[in-house]
Amino acid sequence: MVRIKLRRSGPRNKPFYKIVAVDSRSKMTAKPLETIGYWHPKKEILKIDKEKIKEWLKKGASVSKAVENLAAKTK
Repeated sequence: MVRIKLRRSGPRNKPFYKIVAVDSRSKMTAKPLETIGYWHPKKEILKIDKEKIKEWLKKGASVSKAVENLAAKTK
């Protein structure tokens, strides 16, 4: 099953998150199927491609709560 979730990167105390579609059975460090957007909380930068999320939802993917909340913030 495919899951759309956040993947953390960046050094300690300077987080940067990528919004990715990954296989839920794989490890966190596995290569993502697709990068959908990114979120930089310190600089308050958020970019999400909602069309890609819709495509993955049609294919049967599920979305994590964190990504749901971030997608609700963007209009």
